[in-house]
This record gives sequence, C-alpha cells and structure tokens, in this order.
Amino acid sequence: MDTMTTRPRRPSLFRLLPALLAAALVAAPAFAQPAPAAPAASASAPDATATGPLGQLAWFAGCWGNKVVDREYREQWLPARGGMMLGVSQTVTQGRTLSYEFLRLEARPDGVYYVAAPSGQKEAAFRLQGKTMDEADEIYTFTATVPGFPERILYRRGSGGWMYAHVEGKVNGEEKRNIFPMRRQDCTTGEPLAQ
Repeated sequence: MDTMTTRPRRPSLFRLLPALLAAALVAAPAFAQPAPAAPAASASAPDATATGPLGQLAWFAGCWGNKVVDREYREQWLPARGGMMLGVSQTVTQGRTLSYEFLRLEARPDGVYYVAAPSGQKEAAFRLQGKTMDEADEIYTFTATVPGFPERILYRRGSGGWMYAHVEGKVNGEEKRNIFPMRRQDCTTGEPLAQ
C-alpha cells in the first residue's frame, strides 16, 4: 500500500508576485505617490530670512572658494537648522588634501559660537563678539574661549559675492594673520556665481 499522499500543488510565489504587486499599487494611499519636485532655490541667493541668533549669519549658507597659486580652498555651509549651521572646509594642492575642518555655528544661551575641528585636532570654540562695518563690508568677529592660536576668527562679507575669512592671533609674541578670500560658487562645479 502506498503511504504517500498527494498534496494539492500551491501556485509558485513567482506566479503570484505580479498579482500581489498590482494589488498593492491599487491599494496604496495617495500619500505614497512621490510629491512633485519643489522649484530649486537659487544657489546665489540663500535664504536670508532666517530668524533667531543665527539670522545675521544666514548669508554663510552655500559654497565659497578660491584658488591662489597652486592651492584651492573651499568652504561650504548648510542653512541654519535646529539652532545650528554646519560647515566644512578643505584645502587642496596638486590633487592632494593639505587640510580640512569640520565647522559649526551654534546658538548657545550666552551667544553664538563658531566651533572648528581642524584636520582631526581637538575642536576650538570662538564666541561672536559682534558685527562692525568697514564702509559697505560687514565684519563678524569671533574670539577664542581659551588661550592659544588663533585668538580671533573674522568673516568679512564683501561686495560682489566675496567673503574673507581671517585667522588671527599671536605666535611667539608676534602677530600672525592668514586671510582666505573666497567667492560664492556653484557647489558642484566650483564656478563663481554671478552676483
């Protein structure tokens, strides 16, 4: 006597898959459909309507850079979000990274701080002292919270889409200053943007 029983054959999952997918698409709620793309914001005109302590620095948002001799440096900032702006900078020469920094501007209870972590070193914080004017240029000065170089970081908002980052302080009793002139540029190509 044959002890094996014959079971009815079940349809293969591969045969059912098209029907299951079709049913899922029909039953999918309207919110599952992709939303239409929002119009692209102008890369040359970041949102300057940011409010709160970081509102005065909203113009940082975007990409900045320049090439001097064989060194190309870039700085990129995200718009303010959650009480903070995040940035990164990189200096490259002959296809090799010389230095980089992770940056942030953050609102704290006692003011706005510029925090830099250069090339994997310990981060340093600089408190915003305020804005001054030099003719039409706006100058934002951040001072170090602990002794050492740099003592000050300045950002000068110049005309024609230029920004100048100053790194200043004393080294062995002598004043030292590095200035990085940067122009607003396309984040992908690095081409200067019309202002």
